[in-house]
Amino acid sequence: MGDTSKNVVFDIVGTLVCYDHLYDAIDRRLGDRLGAEGVKPYLLGQMWMETAEREYTNLSISGRYAVYGDVFEALFYRILWMAGIQEPRQFASAADLEYIMSEYEGLTMRPGAAECVQKLRNAGFTVWAFTAGDLRRVGGYFAKAGIEMPSENLLSCDSTGVGKPDLQAYRPLLGKLMSENDGKKPWFAAAHMWDVSAARLTGFKGAYCTVLEKEPLTGLFGEMDVIDDTLPGMADKIIARQAA
Repeated sequence: MGDTSKNVVFDIVGTLVCYDHLYDAIDRRLGDRLGAEGVKPYLLGQMWMETAEREYTNLSISGRYAVYGDVFEALFYRILWMAGIQEPRQFASAADLEYIMSEYEGLTMRPGAAECVQKLRNAGFTVWAFTAGDLRRVGGYFAKAGIEMPSENLLSCDSTGVGKPDLQAYRPLLGKLMSENDGKKPWFAAAHMWDVSAARLTGFKGAYCTVLEKEPLTGLFGEMDVIDDTLPGMADKIIARQAA
């Protein structure tokens, strides 16, 4: 496509990185106790993650930006309460929380993530990472997986104090990439529809992978330029659209 550049900006946690290691850690540490309460560890972890994303966003849009990991950790006992556990601080100890947070550092890449990145690089694309997470932790995910990610291409909302999906979070990187590529639009790729659709509103081309959410819900979020069920398949479609 003549109006696009060979730059792809990826969301990281939830898109290239999956949450399964965290959910497994919750199961190992609290699974029996949660089972006795009729709570599935996976569902608790999902609720915890989703609530943290909401509160992180709410704090940002109200001018009180906080580091995402701090928000996530602070919500632990509230989430247990919301899951129906009447005495959360008796149910789980500070050591339980410390263990789970340490395992949060060990999230792993999704199957196909490395292949997706390599396909794009082989086709001449520059790959960027734009995360709500802290750069040390997210950079560690790439390093552990053996995926090279230059530090100058790894960006965090922490640097500007504006969280996604505030449109102002995307605009500095969009402006940089367009100015360096004769006004051509870069791609934004994510498995969160709210994320890629917001980036698309600012001017990015949108690539969405259903691996996390399954249902695109384009009636709510709008159409995408590319949708695929796998990360490598999404890369193939970006490359094909660029060549068309």
